Amino acid sequence: MTIEIKVPDLPESVADATIATWHKKPGDLVARDEVLVDIETDKVVLEVPAPEAGVLGDILQSEGATVLSRQLIAMLKPAPVAGEETKEKPVEAVADDAADGLSPSVRRLVAEHDIDVAKLTGTGKGGRVTKEDVEAFIKGGNKPAAAPVAAAAPAAPVAPLAGRTEKRVPMTRLRKRIAERLLEAKNTTAMLTTFNEINMAPIMKLRKQYGEIFEKKHGIKLGFMSFYVKAVVESLKRYPEVNAALDGDDIVYHNYFDVSIAVSTPRGLVTPVLRDCDSMSLADIEKAIKDLAGKGRDGKLTVDELTGGNFTITNGGVFGSLMSTPIINPPQSAILGMHKIQDRPMAVDGKVEILPMMYLALSYDHRIIDGRESVGFLVSIKELLEDPTRLLLDV
Repeated sequence: MTIEIKVPDLPESVADATIATWHKKPGDLVARDEVLVDIETDKVVLEVPAPEAGVLGDILQSEGATVLSRQLIAMLKPAPVAGEETKEKPVEAVADDAADGLSPSVRRLVAEHDIDVAKLTGTGKGGRVTKEDVEAFIKGGNKPAAAPVAAAAPAAPVAPLAGRTEKRVPMTRLRKRIAERLLEAKNTTAMLTTFNEINMAPIMKLRKQYGEIFEKKHGIKLGFMSFYVKAVVESLKRYPEVNAALDGDDIVYHNYFDVSIAVSTPRGLVTPVLRDCDSMSLADIEKAIKDLAGKGRDGKLTVDELTGGNFTITNGGVFGSLMSTPIINPPQSAILGMHKIQDRPMAVDGKVEILPMMYLALSYDHRIIDGRESVGFLVSIKELLEDPTRLLLDV
């Protein structure tokens, strides 16, 4: 008896998926609930666990293959129940047979013709013996199959930069989706970017003064992102056009505040959503961002956590970016870019002072947001961050 391993049910908006990584090979022993394979969609990475303990049999869809919902991708030979008599060999014996990396069909041919596996020459991936290798061995009178030789071709001229190498890697589904969305934003919106700068000294002083107390009480460090989110939410209340979106010929004004946070992951950039930010405290925001960032790095974000969002914040400053022009995340109408905090000489009351300054960049869709609203929105954020007491007093 074998168990079928199938693709999980994909979200309604996802038509197909790609086999990203097989964590086990045919013949490997697996434990119950051990992850067999990662399946990547254009939104999330799905982990497929083993329903029972046993030995992984044939893998029907290799890495890079496109698969559909509920499609069969592998077979699992379950471990026999202790004390139960069965005609099947014990798991240990099966695993020993499979240790050479031969597929079931190859093992069957080898057994039928009593072939010494050591005499076979593998031409498959990683030197693995294929069914064709065994058949060629049999037809050749039990002589080892010759490794495939490329057809003779005239010697190619030596390139002037001989010795340099290249590596060609197909784009992941997530990277393809990111590329599509970026092009969509550039081609379908009237995008414009406006800039301002912030004196970060007040917030830095506040963090230094209360950071240790905050961490002891809430169990998490007081970062900058919670201040950014709070200032954005307050400014969205003042400028509802920035919190709106175009739907055909209609403007949809959102009366809630779901903020997307751009998170860089090994697979690409994702934007999980903080929902109802207006009802969250600074500690709630810090904890939620840490949780979403961790899930993003581990590829465990759900479709719901990536869906929605009325406005996006991206912080290129963590990588050292001093200034950038962020691209809108459709169907949203604006995105705020935060950057590196850097000491610069500034004029204050007729005197030059060295202050920790940071550039802000707001990219917005000019079809729905005019210059007055975009500049006013950015100035509002500047005023709130330069005087964080206003966030507490709601002024």
